[in-house]
Amino acid sequence: MTLSKATPLSPIRVVCEPRYSNEHSLPDDLRYVYIYHITIHNESQQPAQLLSRYWKITDADGGVQEVKGDGVIGEQPLIKPKQPYEYESFCVLTTPLGWMEGHYNMIDEHGQAFEAPIPRFQLQVPGILQ
Repeated sequence: MTLSKATPLSPIRVVCEPRYSNEHSLPDDLRYVYIYHITIHNESQQPAQLLSRYWKITDADGGVQEVKGDGVIGEQPLIKPKQPYEYESFCVLTTPLGWMEGHYNMIDEHGQAFEAPIPRFQLQVPGILQ
């Protein structure tokens, strides 16, 4: 599990819990699927809306994928104070090891835009780093 800290610039704290999906992966075809569960905590006293996301996904060979888009899983959720928002998604790598990091573009109830950092978290096939 990886989590970020809310900062003066971002009242949002993000917790990332990745897991390897053996049932969706095909290692012989260099297809490693990782599912990640995200919990977004709004630690401010006002609601904030998640408008878009940016992910930087890096594999063990140094290959980088950048993903940008509106919202998450087809939503642009309004995250109320002290009420976490959760979702799951996935990514596919060509290596059994990699990592993800990024940020959410948010807006508060006063129209002030800010970035909520997503801390780097590791993607790995169980037992790969022994």
